[in-house]
Amino acid sequence: MAESKMSEPGPSKTIIPAASFPTHNSPRIWFLTSALSPLSVRLIKLLLAHGDYVAAGLPPAEIENDDRSTEFRELINECKSGRKDREGWKDRIRGIRCDGRIMGQCGAAVAEAVEVFGRIDILLCCTAEAVVGTVEELSTNSATQNLVRDQFETIFFGQVNFIKATLPRLRERHNGHIMVLTGIGGHIGTPGMPMYCASTWALEGYCDSLAYEIAPFNIKLTIVQPNKEIAVLTNKIIFAPQLPQYESSNNPAPGLRDILTNVLNMNPETRLDPPSPIGTPGDDCGQASSTTGGSSQSIQSRFPLLPGETRDRLVMETVHALTAIGGHENPPARHIVGYEGVASVKEKLKTVSEELEDFVEVSCAVDIFSSDVGRAALSGDSKMDTSNGAITTGVEPPSI
Repeated sequence: MAESKMSEPGPSKTIIPAASFPTHNSPRIWFLTSALSPLSVRLIKLLLAHGDYVAAGLPPAEIENDDRSTEFRELINECKSGRKDREGWKDRIRGIRCDGRIMGQCGAAVAEAVEVFGRIDILLCCTAEAVVGTVEELSTNSATQNLVRDQFETIFFGQVNFIKATLPRLRERHNGHIMVLTGIGGHIGTPGMPMYCASTWALEGYCDSLAYEIAPFNIKLTIVQPNKEIAVLTNKIIFAPQLPQYESSNNPAPGLRDILTNVLNMNPETRLDPPSPIGTPGDDCGQASSTTGGSSQSIQSRFPLLPGETRDRLVMETVHALTAIGGHENPPARHIVGYEGVASVKEKLKTVSEELEDFVEVSCAVDIFSSDVGRAALSGDSKMDTSNGAITTGVEPPSI
């Protein structure tokens, strides 16, 4: 069992409980679509210590980045170290290079995992990257427009491909658990990150539908939603060039760009290049930058390099949620991690509910036929008459 961690999301300290696991009769085999993030590395350590097996997906572009892959390589060295507390770890982890955007590679990776470990019990879709830029900033030229497609290729199609590759094997065994790590961005739009939110919403809609389709085969599906900064600050961030109209001095809404820029600029290795003057070619220097075709500013990308203790405090609450839910006999369909996420989603649902009530008469006015359901909607009373299953209410809808 891991030691309890401390986090300070607010003025009062919150104790994150130690990792726990569902009761199971034998070790489970996990497949992680991306094993290089700080969250994935810490999860893998707990899984190996618990006795589980891990097939670790290694995106080629990330494993070749020294800064990105450092923690994972250190973990592999630990597994091979011969330390008594790491005994057997090297035989229970398999790194598999695969690009989730290529369906053939996903199928080959799943086949390799099954060949090595015999089966897959839990598929954890945890691939992420964040494109920062307003709708207009992502429409300025072909390079920024390609960022939109890339965002969907990574967050949506890249994970859907792994799900499609794994499903037939889970269905044949009539057992399995698919976990999808998203964020509260699946509920709440974020100014300055419209494509990140759009691709997350698309993935969650896909999973909500999929859950019904696979339930008859005893395959469970859980969406896990931590705060958006969990995924954003532990994966690649890509910045589209900023338009002056959306600078914070002119438009305070898309303030997330400034927040992320400040975080990255705290580390000299991830500092963002200042915008190029109009008419000056974009700059290619930095940890990972690429120029926009014909633009005076560059598209810049960075993997945040947070201090180790900060990374622990940021991700361990989510890591422990994944260990507690993964492979559970009756897992939740959706789990929100942390009180801040719960509060944010509750506020959004409250707003939706209030707006629905404000315009409920307009909504029901288009109904052609009078019904108990319509009357209940207008009255706000959804009590059921248990004698015949009908909704009972004495309020009549407005005449049409």
